[in-house]
Amino acid sequence: MTNTNDLKSKLLEEKARLEGELSGVGHRNPKIAGDWEPSAPDLNNPTADVNDVADSIEAFEENSAIEVELEARLLEVDSALARIEAGTYGICRICGEKIEDARLEANPSAPTCIAHREG
Repeated sequence: MTNTNDLKSKLLEEKARLEGELSGVGHRNPKIAGDWEPSAPDLNNPTADVNDVADSIEAFEENSAIEVELEARLLEVDSALARIEAGTYGICRICGEKIEDARLEANPSAPTCIAHREG
């Protein structure tokens, strides 16, 4: 049987890692709790070279894609932590059956059993 406390520790470690990575490509949205935004480059430098501006825009686009992926994963982790607190962790959200221990060990934030995993 899977130890929920061990999995909670893994989730909290992953949350801290994800937040650290997010802070490298973005910042918290002060208007929406739990939301992150990619950090935009400062394009107001009148002496900026066209190539530097283009590089900044390209970096912003890359950071935007990374931010979206990291934020989605963070939401999955936060959802799993909320299920632990609610006492519904380890129960498939589709069929209501117990999620296999091996699945939770491989992905502690999994919301479904193996039969109902997405893509």
